Amino acid sequence: MKSIKILVTSLSLLAFTSCDNSFEEINNNPNVPTQVSADLLLSGVLRNTINDQVNMAWGIGNIVVQHTAKIQFVNEDRYLWGEQNGVWNSVYGNMRNVQNIIDLATAGKQNNYLGIALVLKSWLFSLATDAYGDVPYTDAIKAKSTGVYAPKYDTQETIYAGILADLTKANELLGTSNEVVAGDILFGGGTGSLVKWKKLANSLRLRALMRISNKRNVGSDLQAILTDNAKFPIMESNADNATLTYLAAAPNQWPLYGARVGSFDEFRASKSLVDRLSAINDPRLPVFARPVEKPSVAGKIEYVGIPNGLGDTPALNYNGGPQGVSRVGLPFACLVCSSPAPVPNVARGPVMTYAEVQFILAEAREKNLITTGSAETYYLNGIKANMDFYKAIVPAEYSIDVTPAATYYTQSGVAYTGTTQQKLEKIGTQKWVALLFNGLEAWYDWRRTGIPTVTPGPDNLNNNKVPVRFIYPRSEQSLNGQNRNEAVARQGADDLNTAVWWDK
Repeated sequence: MKSIKILVTSLSLLAFTSCDNSFEEINNNPNVPTQVSADLLLSGVLRNTINDQVNMAWGIGNIVVQHTAKIQFVNEDRYLWGEQNGVWNSVYGNMRNVQNIIDLATAGKQNNYLGIALVLKSWLFSLATDAYGDVPYTDAIKAKSTGVYAPKYDTQETIYAGILADLTKANELLGTSNEVVAGDILFGGGTGSLVKWKKLANSLRLRALMRISNKRNVGSDLQAILTDNAKFPIMESNADNATLTYLAAAPNQWPLYGARVGSFDEFRASKSLVDRLSAINDPRLPVFARPVEKPSVAGKIEYVGIPNGLGDTPALNYNGGPQGVSRVGLPFACLVCSSPAPVPNVARGPVMTYAEVQFILAEAREKNLITTGSAETYYLNGIKANMDFYKAIVPAEYSIDVTPAATYYTQSGVAYTGTTQQKLEKIGTQKWVALLFNGLEAWYDWRRTGIPTVTPGPDNLNNNKVPVRFIYPRSEQSLNGQNRNEAVARQGADDLNTAVWWDK
């Protein structure tokens, strides 16, 4: 008996020792990488974040600033929002890989990738703080590296200081190392993309500075960028646009191309958009909206927008029903939303455009925050740039001519005339048009300027107030309650009507 026990024990020890000696080798799957290079991370981050930007524009951004309105399931249009976690989840989910790029680039002294990652970090955190106000920033994305599972919420003022610093650093880093950038599906990668990333960095600085311009004097910072174009290049034409071009084949088509027709057609052109563009005979109207199927006179090409904020029944019955209301324009349509089927890669996924930069400069010049250039020239450049953008992407088979009439720029509604406030209203309104489908940017900008007028619909559920922020995700109450509560105590009630720091 004793010898049998010894034999069994020896065999057990031998087996255990053998497994232990080769444990790591046996459990290492050679087909699953344990490290990913920066280029592979970059392409995924760009695709995910820009697609999220498009989806947020569709679901909330276009609605709240009244580019579009709804005829069914109208809660969003009536401000019955509840949680809107899309921005939060997109920013913090994708920041993990942005931080991985930063770590890899820092270790490998790859300044080009590091500069790009800092641009993306700045852009993403600007989306988060503009949507919610105070958010985790300094301690964010540190759970794996330093064990911070409950990050503190930084003030928006602190976050914007960090954003501006990172964009400045990105401009300094880009082009100072030799690695060839790959995985750049936004600008194409290679050496030629670096100057475009620098231009995006400095253009985003212009946007950020204007965002906080009601809280501090940003004139000297804006002027410094414009004074030294060699050091601080900004977007100079539509060729510099940070807009993702989609592919004709799945899975990298326009994100809404695969939408169900019913879900897509819940959204229609807003009366605010249609009426404003019709009043100035704007050639972009057919880009943004389609003629109604049942016009008031047979055979007439007629565009009718629906008022925002109607209840379910009045929305569905407006102007005789869905066939009497303009659908969203064909360039943005889904596969089954028209016949013949729309081209799957007409629309773009925007981060920022040259047109927006020109409107920023027009406002800055009109307010005498800068001394470079002419406000009128910047303003007209912005309009022309947006029209030229659509001229370039709308296919000939759509038969849409985005060429303004000879009198377009001289008519009273467009000509750069009037008081300073009237000029600012023209700048802001044209900027509002150009920001269609650019995520939540039109909403952020409207909250800062109040231009153009956005009036809550008659059946709104927010006491006749347009929301000015998102509420924090409910999960933060249980997972990070103390820090979330400190932010609420500092910022104000966690509801849709509490203005963020730059909006107070």
